[in-house]
Amino acid sequence: MLESACPETAHTEHAHTEASTEDIDIARSEATFRFTVTNLSQLKEQVLSPPCFVRCLPWRILVLVRNTSTPERQQQKALGIFLQCNGDCSIPGWSCYGLGELKLLTYKPDEEHLCRKLHHMYHCKEDDWGFAHFISWKDLMDEEKGFVKDDSITIEAHVIAEAPHGVSWDSKKHTGYVGLKNQGATCYMNSLLQTLFFTNVLRKAVYKIPTVGDDSSRSVAFALQRVFYDLQFSDKPVATKKLTKSFGWETLDSFMQHDVQEFLRVLIDKLENKMKCTAVEGTIPKFFEGKMTSFIKCRHVNCTSACVETFYDIQLSVKGKKDIYESFKDYISTELLDGDNKYDAGEHGLQEADKGVLFDEFPPILHLHLMRFQYDPQSDTSVKFNDRFEFYEALNLNAYLKEIPATPAHYTLHAVLVHSGDNHGGHYVVFINPKGDGKWCKFDDDVVSRCTKQEAIEYNYGGREDAPYLARRATSAYMLIYIQTSQLKYVLQDVAETDIPADLCERINEEMRYEMVRTNGRKIRCKKFRSDTSVCSVKYYTKIFSALKHFFTLQAIGGSKYK
Repeated sequence: MLESACPETAHTEHAHTEASTEDIDIARSEATFRFTVTNLSQLKEQVLSPPCFVRCLPWRILVLVRNTSTPERQQQKALGIFLQCNGDCSIPGWSCYGLGELKLLTYKPDEEHLCRKLHHMYHCKEDDWGFAHFISWKDLMDEEKGFVKDDSITIEAHVIAEAPHGVSWDSKKHTGYVGLKNQGATCYMNSLLQTLFFTNVLRKAVYKIPTVGDDSSRSVAFALQRVFYDLQFSDKPVATKKLTKSFGWETLDSFMQHDVQEFLRVLIDKLENKMKCTAVEGTIPKFFEGKMTSFIKCRHVNCTSACVETFYDIQLSVKGKKDIYESFKDYISTELLDGDNKYDAGEHGLQEADKGVLFDEFPPILHLHLMRFQYDPQSDTSVKFNDRFEFYEALNLNAYLKEIPATPAHYTLHAVLVHSGDNHGGHYVVFINPKGDGKWCKFDDDVVSRCTKQEAIEYNYGGREDAPYLARRATSAYMLIYIQTSQLKYVLQDVAETDIPADLCERINEEMRYEMVRTNGRKIRCKKFRSDTSVCSVKYYTKIFSALKHFFTLQAIGGSKYK
């Protein structure tokens, strides 16, 4: 890595401009730009191209002359070419993962351009990355290769970048949505919460759960209502500390990654219980509950045992499966009970039998857990399978139902939850298709950005360590959410402020005002202690602050009673 500096002399010329600054989207995820270095023979120091903005950050091509050593320890002159990101920023703590291609262009049509690919996590201490020996000076000057013309060379850079962290990135402005703050290791929870929030029919139902009189610090339903409300109307990343506190988690628990599937089941169960005897009772089973029949059928006697079961999610095997259809086929395949494992058929004795399941109906909202993590008896630990496993934007599940349904079991992909890392830990993000129209966004904790369909789907098949966007190792989807295509518009119906009960809006707003008073009170109190040490002034302010705190607490508990 080299420290970049602007050139003192004018060796540069911007040879290619895609569009004026006013016309381009500086928040775009990728761009291609060119840079021509003139007076090459006089080049003494490094030179930088004008900036090209990607993800709101300036990207530049950096060119310099280097003297490198050959394997025989002989000095060799070479041309170094780097890609610089946000080089003028002095703020520490920012980062941006980018990949791209640097291309030294030849003016001869029968010769090939010299291309080199790169990918790097750019940050304040490594804001440029590339090749100190991109090409030897001898090869550069070779007239047959055609890289130099009129003492000038042209370099083309193609940049693809993820949304940056730690710098001014306005998720609301660029996407219309906001993210969730990470408490330490709550990225898995943030991913799930975003999928539930964008399940609009569920969000409406959650808003309508009666929570007046609930203890704010212990009510999961009210805490979730507040998170949903903030996600819908806030312009900044939303905190989840009150939600995790309502779970009964201590601070340490927030720094532990819980089982994702179990966490979702517990949360859904809590909501379903809270909805009982209310206007939204039955919402959870209506949209999330499917039915299957487990059966055992004897091969040689007329004896069959069957039991209808309900499910809220399906676990699909990944290991050894090409795609999601093979997993469903494997799920409904029968198992032969024979030998020491024969079926006890009562009066018929022990019998050979086929054991399996048949799907009776799939729910409108289908949660599929991909079994990426499994127990390995040899190592006595859980291991992650990062095998390539394909899934699709559109899904036809008619073939896996016991009977062909009146309404086709056609599904549209709504969300892809992704894990990067191994069984010891890692990072979770979620890709969501909010309106079901194929326009995807990536939700990475507090950062939300637009992304392509390819980034959301194909790049998360797993099994390809050389695939783009693998800033971390072993990146693959571990949970998929599909919505029945015929129900898509209903499930993703618009949620307006008028859909939120007035008493809930009032309570949330009162809580916000109380928090504002408390926060400002802390600031004023600190200022008082610094500037005025008199006992009377401190006591006077404390009385005022206590009175305000008491007043807003009563309003939060009693609603409009204390207006």
